[in-house]
Amino acid sequence: MGKKVQYWLLKTEPGQWSWEDQEANGGTSKWDGVKNKQAQKYMKSMNVGDLCFFYHSGSKGRRVVGTVSVTREWYTDDAGGGAVDVKAVGEMRRAVDLEEMKRDDGLKSFRLFKQPRLSVVPVEKDFWDKICEIGGGFEGDGGVDWNE
Repeated sequence: MGKKVQYWLLKTEPGQWSWEDQEANGGTSKWDGVKNKQAQKYMKSMNVGDLCFFYHSGSKGRRVVGTVSVTREWYTDDAGGGAVDVKAVGEMRRAVDLEEMKRDDGLKSFRLFKQPRLSVVPVEKDFWDKICEIGGGFEGDGGVDWNE
């Protein structure tokens, strides 16, 4: 039996690695540079096929801009740190801003709000669906009607 898909949120400063960089790189990249032990623990829990929101952090706008899937589980990279590989699945049809998420009653206990400085956080399936609904889904989602 296959493992159940898990959902995550990966934060990045767009000046360091943006959605445009992700797409321009053939869609695949190594997600590395995570120093926080809790965030690393989450990354070590990721499985191939898990889905992740690609979240731009920083002063110019905090928002979910796309989705990626895990293509390689946790490994030690050449720099001696750890990484997972991810591949772009699709851009959000409409970016979902942090303030918009905070105003939604269905997301009140979202872990992103409880641990705002963490660069990797798990996302419960209900929250994943709600954020996709707010953003109209993402390119490559198979045309799911997130409003159902």
